[in-house]
Parts: sequence; C-alpha cells; structure tokens
Amino acid sequence: MLIFLHNWPYSKLMTAMIYDGTYQGWLTAIFDSYEYKMNDVCFLKGETAAIPLFATAHYVVTDEVKARRVIKGLKLRLSAEGLNNLYKVYLSEEEKSEEMMCRFVRYVFTSKENIEQNFSNSAVWDVKKLAKKVKREAHRMEAFVRFKLTKDNLFYAIIEPDHNVLPLVAGHFKGRYADQRWLIYDAKRKYGIYYDLETLSTVELEFRLGPASAKGITEICDEREAFFQELWRKYFSSVNIKARNNMRLHIQHMPKRYWKYLPEKMPEI
Repeated sequence: MLIFLHNWPYSKLMTAMIYDGTYQGWLTAIFDSYEYKMNDVCFLKGETAAIPLFATAHYVVTDEVKARRVIKGLKLRLSAEGLNNLYKVYLSEEEKSEEMMCRFVRYVFTSKENIEQNFSNSAVWDVKKLAKKVKREAHRMEAFVRFKLTKDNLFYAIIEPDHNVLPLVAGHFKGRYADQRWLIYDAKRKYGIYYDLETLSTVELEFRLGPASAKGITEICDEREAFFQELWRKYFSSVNIKARNNMRLHIQHMPKRYWKYLPEKMPEI
C-alpha cells in the first residue's frame, strides 16, 4: 500500500529540539523555535538522543544572547515568582516537563495580560502544580540535610532527592553555614555544591556509596563524628513520645525515601 505524505496526518513533521540539557540551552531552543517558526516541537537532551518517528532534528547550539532575550521577554510579562516557577519546573526533571514549559511560554507570549492566575489553561495549572512540588522538596532538603565532619574540617552531606533541588537550597546553606566549608552531594545526579568560605561552586565527582565504601567513609571522618552521630540519635530518641506516635503523619512530613541519609533513622532502615 502506498501512502503519500501530503495526505498523511504526520506530513507536517514535529521538530525534535536536541539541546545540551542546561536551562540556557532550553531557552535557546525556545528562541530557535520562534526564529525558524517551529510550532510542533519536542525536547531531547544530548546528541545521542533517539529522535521520534515522523520528527526532524534541530540541534540547538546554546547561545547566552538568545537565552537572555527570552528571559527579558518573560520578565516583561511575568512576575518574579512566575519566572522562578518556570525554572523550578525545569529542575523537576519530570517527563515532558520541557514541553509543558514550552506551552506555558507560548501562552505567555501570545497574551496581552499576565496569565499566571488563569488556571483554566492547562499549561498554567501544570506549571504551578509542578513548581509547588519542587519547592516543597527543596524545603524538605533544607530540613533533612545532615552534615558529617571529615578530618580536614570539611562538612559533607549526601542527598538523593526526586528533583534537582541543589540549585534552590545552596543559598540557604551558604547563609546558615557561612563560617564552615561544606559540600552537599547529590548521589542521584553525581554532582555537588561546594562552599569554600567565600564562593559556591558546582563540582562533579564520583562518590562511591554502599557497603564497600563504608570503610573509606569512616577513614575520612573526624574521630569525634561517630560520637556526635550517636549523641544525635539518642537526643532524637529521648524527645520522641511513643504514646503520641502518628506514623502516617510522620511519614507525610518525612517520607521514607529520605531516611537513608538521616542518622536518627539509620537504626530503623
């Protein structure tokens, strides 16, 4: 059977925007979609990404000037919160989040008024809902990070959040622990935020986790660290009133997926 493309529903091909995975790269892709009049687009990260059937590829070259122009246009039409919500959705790393952001941005640019409260529009509602989810996890990380002290006076912590919230919490820890060197490492994404008493920097490293690494971690820890960890566990246990335990509420505020790196929960794992 012969099928002629001009009669085929996919004759107007989707464009796969292949970018480097950065926020600047995604903003550049948005600029390119307008510049080249691409209406039906999807987003893929990395040059080796599998291009969908019935789609053409457009390889995005990250351009700071193009990215700034998109941001400038959004700033004219959105509040600071609305712009931050868009960034939070990018950090969510959820499937199809880039397409959600694209729909939101197109709605912003086609509207004469601020659209942030128009929740009848699915893109506005979806962005608001997902941004709130990311913000909630960032707030939890601020409460659940537990530092350990190494022999060279570096405080380090390991986290494994669902969303990429390190960029959102770095400022909080810089302000709270301004007089200490610290490193917060995201085990899921294999990178960390390092503070050297002056500046914050992003570092990429392979932090080996698991039983085989326990000895190595013990060797780098300050000899007082085990004592303080045990002291913290005893304190946590002493203030816990068993008669008032509400495990359902407890898990709601402190989900089990975070217990892995909490000293007070280690005996319960």
